[in-house]
This record gives sequence, structure tokens and C-alpha cells, in this order.
Amino acid sequence: MRGAVTLKGRMPWSSNVTLLVELALDGTTGLGIYKPARGERPLWDFPSGLFRREIAAYHLSEALGWGLVPPTVRRDGPLGEGALQRFVDADFEQHYFTLREEAAHHAQLRRICAFDLVANNADRKSGHCLLAPDGAIWAIDNGLCFHVEPKLRTVIWDFAGEPIPADVAEALGRLLASGLPASVAELLDPAEDIHQVSSRTGVVAATPRAWYSSLHSAGGGSERFAPAPNSRGTAWARSGAVQPWS
Repeated sequence: MRGAVTLKGRMPWSSNVTLLVELALDGTTGLGIYKPARGERPLWDFPSGLFRREIAAYHLSEALGWGLVPPTVRRDGPLGEGALQRFVDADFEQHYFTLREEAAHHAQLRRICAFDLVANNADRKSGHCLLAPDGAIWAIDNGLCFHVEPKLRTVIWDFAGEPIPADVAEALGRLLASGLPASVAELLDPAEDIHQVSSRTGVVAATPRAWYSSLHSAGGGSERFAPAPNSRGTAWARSGAVQPWS
């Protein structure tokens, strides 16, 4: 992977080491979010290497054609191997609980909801939905996905009981027909994780009203998880919120 990576500061209120970095290549610069493996706190229920799940989430989103997760790559950075993701210059006063008030955002939020069902996301906080200047909503912080046991924890419950949109079901059906891409499978733990992703995809695609209610049969949970709405949101935009790296 080419280009220089320079540490700029540490993002506040993150469970694991999450760093703002400057990327530079051939005179072009930009910002990224760098999550090194060595900065991960051990979890009793997830294996080490959460950064790989961040990358797998990006590839799953791309395979579905939804473009929900900012471009994320594996990179050997200043603190070793980890995930490097494009920084989203978002309106950090916005988060899921404000975005849901605008009907224009519902199609994107429904896709994030379906994505979390398939990926078995255990950590969809409100502040993990970022509104970009062009109106796109990005789903970030996807390291706690793809567990083999039911782990779904999310703030997105507004669409429960509604019919799954036809375009969402069609995208899931195409993924089932083509199979899980190697770019996703190679980043997950062996067969169990891969089987569970395919199983959950099948249930959501085949059940017209499958928002949450049918996921028990495919390894999905139902625990309602609603942390502070501005989690990892407005803090980024405040002056001095990013802790300088030294």
C-alpha cells in the first residue's frame, strides 16, 4: 500500500485506540481513521483482530451495492497492522435519532438496518450514522460484526414490522446467488462465521416482514441497545476534541 500515514490525534471516547491520520500521496492529502490491532482491548466474546471485521464490513457493503461503509483497507501503519478508513467530513450534530426525523433519509437508514441484520452488528450506536455534505449516510464503527452467536444490538428499531423494500430484498438475493465474496470470507473466522452470514442473508431476503422478527432463526438477537445519541458524533466537531498525538 502506497502513501504516507501521519498521526494527527486520538479520537475521544473510543473503546479501542482510534486515530485521526493524514494521508499523503504524490502531493495529494486527505484524512483517515486508523485502528491498529495493537490498540484493541481484549473482549471475552469476540476474538482479537477486530480491525479485520471493519474491513469485511466494507466489502460486504460493496458486495450488496449499497456503499454504506467508507472505503476501508488493511494497512501497516505507524503503530502496526490495522484498518485504515476514509474520514467522513460529516455534520456531527446529526446522528440516527435526528436523521430518522427526515423521511428523505429513510431509504438509506433501511439499508443500514438490513446490513446490520446480515452482519449481526453488536454495536450500532446512533452516532455511528454520519451525514455527509452530499446527503449520503455512512455507517461507521463496524468492528463488532459477524459473530457466530446472536449479537444484534442496535438503535434502529423504527422500521420493525414494516415490509422490507423490494430493492433491499433483491440485493440480498443477488448476494445469496453469487455467494459471499472472497474479500469478506478471507477476513472472517473459518466456516462458522461465513455460514452464519449466508444464513442471516437468506432469512432477511426471504421474509417480507423480516425486520428483526425472523432473525432468531438465523442467529440474530433482539436486545434493544440505545446509548447516548451523540456517541462519537458532536465531539469530533468541537474545537480541541481530537487529542493531539505526540
